[in-house]
This record gives sequence, C-alpha cells and structure tokens, in this order.
Amino acid sequence: MDKMEIEDLFGGVYYGKRVFITGHTGFKGSWLALWLTKMGAIVRGYSLAPKTSPNHWELLNLNMESIFGDIGDTLKLGTAIRNFKPDIVFHLAAQAIVRYSYEHPVETYETNIIGTIKLFEACRKVDSIRAIINVTSDKCYNNKEWVYGYRENDAMGGFDPYSSSKGCSEILTSSYRNSYWNIDKYEIEHKVLLASCRAGNVIGGGDWGQDRLIPDIVRAESKGEEVIIRNPYATRPWQHVLDPLSGYLLIGQKLLEQQKSFAKAWNFGPPNEDSIPVIKVLEFMKELWPNIKVLYDKTTTNPHETKFLRLDCSQAYFELQWKPLWTKPRVFQKTAIWYRDYIISQAVQSYAQIDEYVTDAKKQQLIWTK
Repeated sequence: MDKMEIEDLFGGVYYGKRVFITGHTGFKGSWLALWLTKMGAIVRGYSLAPKTSPNHWELLNLNMESIFGDIGDTLKLGTAIRNFKPDIVFHLAAQAIVRYSYEHPVETYETNIIGTIKLFEACRKVDSIRAIINVTSDKCYNNKEWVYGYRENDAMGGFDPYSSSKGCSEILTSSYRNSYWNIDKYEIEHKVLLASCRAGNVIGGGDWGQDRLIPDIVRAESKGEEVIIRNPYATRPWQHVLDPLSGYLLIGQKLLEQQKSFAKAWNFGPPNEDSIPVIKVLEFMKELWPNIKVLYDKTTTNPHETKFLRLDCSQAYFELQWKPLWTKPRVFQKTAIWYRDYIISQAVQSYAQIDEYVTDAKKQQLIWTK
C-alpha cells in the first residue's frame, strides 16, 4: 500500500505525533505500535519484556523506542514519559488473564488499578500531553449474564479479580476526568482530554498468551495434541484485533482535534450476531485446520468464568460513526491464516494484514479512511 495512503488515515493526525504506549509488547499493544509507526507516528513503548517465545513484538522488529519497565515503577515510568514529551498516551499495560487473576490477585490489582493511577499521575506532570486513552475491558461491567448488551453508563463490577480490577480502572478514570481533567475546565485550567475504551474478546495473529482460546488451539494443533476446552458454550463478542484498534485510534483522533465531547467511555465490539459460543469458534477454526482435536474438561472445580457477555456499541456506531469491518467468518479465517503461515514458514503476516484491512476499509468508505 502507498505510504501516503497509510499516513492520511484518521485525518492524518498521527503523522509526526509523539505517541506513548504502555503495554506495547503485548498482543494488542504490538499491533497498535505497528499501525502507528506505519502512519508516521513517533512511538515510544513502555512495558514489561515479552513473556513468551515467540512473541509478536519481537517478530515485528519495529523502528521505535522500547523501554522495559514495570507500570508500578513510579520513577522509571515518570522519567520515560517526561523525557519523551508525548502528544497522546495509549494505556494498555495490564494483567489481562482471568484465571491468572484468581491465583495472583494482588499482582492483578496492583497492575490494573495502582498502575493506572501511577500512569495518570505521571501524565499530570507532563505539559505536552493533549490526550489519554485508557484501554480496559468489556469485563468491567457488573455482568448479570443477560441477553442485552451493556452500555457505557451501566454499572461497573466484576466477579473475578481481573474483571473487578478493570471495573475499578474505569471508575478511577472517571474520577480523574472529573477531578483533574474536567471537560468543563478544558483549555481554562488544563489541556488534556481523557477517554476509556472497552472491547470484547479480541483475536488475531501473534497472540501466544496462556489461557486464551485461540493461542491454546494453535499450541495444541501445532504439537498434535488435544486442546482442552472448559466452557464450550461460553458466548463472547469475538472480533479481530484491528477492529477495536481502529476505534481507539479514531477516539485518539477526536481528542487530538480537541473535540471534548468524545472524552468519555466507549464500547467497541462486533454486531450481536458475532457473539457466538466457543464451540462455534472451534467449527470456524476447523475449516482451515481440520486436524484440531478437542478434549472437553468436565472438571467442576474450575474457577468461575462468565458464560455470556455482550456489548451495546450504539454510542460508537452513532456518535463516532465507527463500525467493525471484519466480521465472522473472516475474523477467524484471517487469524488462522496468520498462525498457519507462521508455523509453516515463519512468515509474519501482520504488515500485509494491516494493508489488507485498510484497503477493505477504504472500499467501504469507513469514517477513518476519509
């Protein structure tokens, strides 16, 4: 794809901008870093070192500055932000695994709550910052497991430590927006706009995290082993990683353009018909990998995991004019192809898939391509 076509996305607002990303070595963070560098942004990442080998971050070999550090290290984090003088900050650093949170609740709360506070405090001391986006999770809601999608103004909650930590992160984001970056005092007492973004189950190539469905399938299939499935009928809003990232970047564009009405919480998810159970995901994946073998775990002592969750994304659809691009079964096809090509030939399809995604978005004249 022509370089100018990429740089002109999102109104060309990211070209030459200084962008600070926490959690850039993670799954979503590495895809975001790739997209931003392709658009000509000057990117600095701050994150723990990658925990898996292989990992998407190292495979991308991006031309950007990377700092390895803990989000809880006040001095190191503050110095990294202050010296860089970013225009915008995307906060993705998190402990993101539900089952892990049961075993390590203190680490989960320290990372996801205290880490977010420390980031906000560091940002308060840097005059160059104009926009901050805190990426949380669809699991932040007080989930009653009803068929209705949760809206941005529904109650925060969370059964398990991970989910509740994300609910807390949303509450403290709202508090900081009211207390320090109040919209009514924008350009009078401060120049920062703060938003939060909540997305559903995000999949795509390059994820090797533990206790995640797609990476578990890939690991098992590549070794000729059975993938263990705990909750075959758990229903989630599956989406390709590039879809919510387009939403995050679109919110970032609006904030950098000083449109203060967009400084609030946002849901990004697929259409309701793309909220499907795990067993249906297995069927999609088997179309490309027919040798996938499944073992259903009938253990009754597994920790509680939500069985049904759906987001209402009407606010993003109507106010932001955002909509998802790749829907089922293409989401699963692109994901399976990425892993298949990597396993067979060590090929990394991320660059090509972003180009393909942008080309498809232009054909549909999505708002961020104009």
